[in-house]
Amino acid sequence: MAVEEQRAGSRVSRPENRLVRRGFSDPARAVRLLEGPGLEGLADDPLLLDALGATADPDLALLGLARLLEAADETDRHTLRDTLTTSKPLRDRLLGVLGVSTALGDHLARHPHDWHVLVTFELRDMHPGPEDFRRALAEGVREGVRDGGREGALDPANALRVAYRRCLLAIAARDLTGTTDLPQTAAELADLAGATLQTALDLAAEQDPEAAAACRLAVIGMGKCGGRELNYVSDVDVVFVAEPREGVDEQEAVRAATRLAAALTRLCADTTGEGTIWPVDANLRPEGRNGPLVRTLASHLAYYQRWAKTWEFQALLKARPVAGDAELGAAYVAALAPMVWQAAARENFVADVQQMRRRVVDSIPATELDRQLKLGPGGLRDVEFSVQLLQLVHGRTDPALRSGNTLEALAALSRGGYVGRADAASLDAAYRFLRSLEHRIQLYRLRRTHLMPTGAEDLRRLARSLAALINDDTRADPVAALQREWKRHAMEVRRLHEKLFYRPLLDAVAELPPGATGLTPEAARARLEALGYADPAAALRHISALASGVSRKAAIQRTLLPVLLGWFADSADPDAGLLNFRQVSDALGRTPWYLRLLRDESAAAEQLARVLSAGRLAPDLLLRAPEAVAMLGDPQGLEPRGRAALEGEILAAVGRAGSTHAAVAAARSVRRRELFRTAAADVLGRFGEDPGEALDAAGEALTAINAATLGGALRACVAGWEAEHGDLPTRISVIAMGRFGGHELGYGSDADVLFVHEPLLGSLEEEAARAAQAVCHELRTLLGAPSTEPPLLVDADLRPEGRSGPLVRTLASYAAYYRRWSHAWESQALLRAEPVAGDEELGARFRQLIDPLRYPGGGVPERDLVEIRRIKARIEAERLPRGADPTTHTKIGRGGLADVEWTVQLLQLQHGHELPALRTTRTRAALAAAAAGGLVEPEDAEVLDAAWVLASRVRAAVMLVRGRPGDSFPGEARELAGVARYLGYGSGHSGELLDDYRRTTRRARAVVDRLFYGVG
Repeated sequence: MAVEEQRAGSRVSRPENRLVRRGFSDPARAVRLLEGPGLEGLADDPLLLDALGATADPDLALLGLARLLEAADETDRHTLRDTLTTSKPLRDRLLGVLGVSTALGDHLARHPHDWHVLVTFELRDMHPGPEDFRRALAEGVREGVRDGGREGALDPANALRVAYRRCLLAIAARDLTGTTDLPQTAAELADLAGATLQTALDLAAEQDPEAAAACRLAVIGMGKCGGRELNYVSDVDVVFVAEPREGVDEQEAVRAATRLAAALTRLCADTTGEGTIWPVDANLRPEGRNGPLVRTLASHLAYYQRWAKTWEFQALLKARPVAGDAELGAAYVAALAPMVWQAAARENFVADVQQMRRRVVDSIPATELDRQLKLGPGGLRDVEFSVQLLQLVHGRTDPALRSGNTLEALAALSRGGYVGRADAASLDAAYRFLRSLEHRIQLYRLRRTHLMPTGAEDLRRLARSLAALINDDTRADPVAALQREWKRHAMEVRRLHEKLFYRPLLDAVAELPPGATGLTPEAARARLEALGYADPAAALRHISALASGVSRKAAIQRTLLPVLLGWFADSADPDAGLLNFRQVSDALGRTPWYLRLLRDESAAAEQLARVLSAGRLAPDLLLRAPEAVAMLGDPQGLEPRGRAALEGEILAAVGRAGSTHAAVAAARSVRRRELFRTAAADVLGRFGEDPGEALDAAGEALTAINAATLGGALRACVAGWEAEHGDLPTRISVIAMGRFGGHELGYGSDADVLFVHEPLLGSLEEEAARAAQAVCHELRTLLGAPSTEPPLLVDADLRPEGRSGPLVRTLASYAAYYRRWSHAWESQALLRAEPVAGDEELGARFRQLIDPLRYPGGGVPERDLVEIRRIKARIEAERLPRGADPTTHTKIGRGGLADVEWTVQLLQLQHGHELPALRTTRTRAALAAAAAGGLVEPEDAEVLDAAWVLASRVRAAVMLVRGRPGDSFPGEARELAGVARYLGYGSGHSGELLDDYRRTTRRARAVVDRLFYGVG
């Protein structure tokens, strides 16, 4: 191995060795270039070699220098050689550019005389402004048209592009040698863009003097151009505003201004000849690309006053006149500024801004997400969005924050106490690094990109060019050092982006150290109001109570609260979320496991925040026994437990209890905990993304909970009776009915049941009946009695003779009643009957008894069909609550639950005897069987299924949000927003939910009219 190394080393000449030590990757090629035309005699110049070695890419710098010297005429070549060897500033600037940008190297090879700009711009002004760039561009266009370059005279458009790149060369040279910092460089790029727009407008006016004479046209810079923080390569966002000159018709003036604006755009974006400068993007104008390119000031105002969305006001924050009629541009900004600073008062302002940010992240291809400097998590856009959000909230009352420049605004936010000093400093440093990295990437080929390259050479060049900004040793492995620095800043931005809006709220209620500045109470209330808190004063009191003090609990909560406040704000009711969290913490704050859960389980903390702010039901269940929070910290904690496991736990608890009351209370306690488990899983989306599958899973879980509770309560009541009277003289079975029997329970559903008993052999029937009556009455009473546990209302009104009949009947009595007195509606009700608790053999015999009734041979007689339809029509006419909207009532409204269920049940009554798949208590399963059996067209079945699922989910959402059952959409805006959020609609889209519901149920009603009523 040592011999091979010696042989390899012997093949490298001494000049090449010198070049390798200076960082050249291809020393052989470098030697050939140094010995070639233009560089003769410079190969041994240590100053030049050291300067090349100090560049980001010595090979690229040397190649660019060789091309420049080869392209220059003899006089210019000698001047450049002399300057290179005698002037260090010029040498560093020129080689610094050539070592980073192959595109600017190409420009110098085409226009070799332009290297002089690296001297002249320094002598003229260290920091040129807009007027300097305008003069330079104007002179460049004149000279280009007159003299041109190597190809002769240029047309004005190409002369402008050459002049633009000449100015860009000067900016890049000062940037790469540290003469200017990032804010100065970005400002110069924006000023150059404004000067270019003005020069292009002047050229357009020369080409169309009639248009120029008819209108006043102002060009408003938007985005980074407006904020004086432009990239090297970027679309330049603009808005055009025009006014007629005296004596000119307004429409004629707008047409003339449109010609000028279109010509300006073409001059900048044309790719022929010297190539494009950059695209001019006017899509931030009212109505975007669908709107007129140019509007008058009055037209702009009318649009923003009536139609503009939140993001459009956010975009106007950076509006700045950059070209054209300065007076008109200033009038535009002055007229729109008041609307910009009132945008935070709009409904759902913060939610709209945050949702837009999420949409941007979601639109990034998965293969690019980890390479995105601008749009990805922890990228530049996170910093910009955070700063703009805070500006719009607090800029209403603090004019010092009204800057279109990100770093200036961030500094103002820090000075005003709206952002902590340390957080502001971290964001500032991260933003400068990420923007500098973005600039270096774009400079290489002068292409618009925000992606981190993956090639080793590209990464090495970047690392060497940014060595001064990397807080790590770049000599050993510059690429690894660059990657570490980038990830460090990205992680810091992501961390601060998630907390920046919320952390200062804690300072507003805390005692700050001397000299520190925090949010004023007024500013804190404004921020909370913008976040959607209806009672910001109360929210501040809760924050103070949670974060004050020196206890371990307070310290953990101070750390967690900034994130929690964000999660609460992302819900429909942030106030309730914060209040509920305070109550849970008050109850559990001294419990070690709870503090560990908050501190160590970020997923559990987020789940807790989501549950606490999703409505009233889950928090109410949790607050009755806060220790249930622990299941959020268990990865399987929200998995449904299944009926067998629940029955085993409840029966064991009943067996340990000392009395009937205690036993039923124990069963209800388990039920409350399991209701919370189910509600939390539902709110957090644990039942799956498909709405129908999620609904089925929740219904199955709730049915299992109530069935196990009934079974445990029945065991307890039987044991209580036997403790007082001896052995029970009868067997009892509980038959589930309605949605209970269909495994379709909702959170607010009663447990519809029938009670059936059968006296034991040798027992007197009257004695057995009294015992069964006492047991079932006790069961209903104890399960529904007022308690700290939610009641389980057991409804037996579907029994024969309804409330007038006995609560419990023998199997023989049921048989006699159904044989002699049964009505069609009772056969229909029995379609959902399923034994659920008690004696299994008796329940099976009851099922055998009713099967001929619910699946009658030969189907439904005509008289029964007429009766069923008559009852359904009567229910629609008489049962709808007064004032209820029939188009949105989920139970008996148009296309709602009753419509679908009665239609499906009629099919079961008519065809269940011949189609076994129809013999199910579940509505969706029966509907699917009807479609599979050819009884319903598949399209009709899909329509009915969609309506039934949506109506059922709305009812579930109403119960989760309001904490009490309801069949109509809530009238209160926050509750409606909570229902919409549960159903997957974003903030501010409740109206879309109502529209979708009406559309879905209207289609379902049309199917019901055909299948159930035989109409159409």
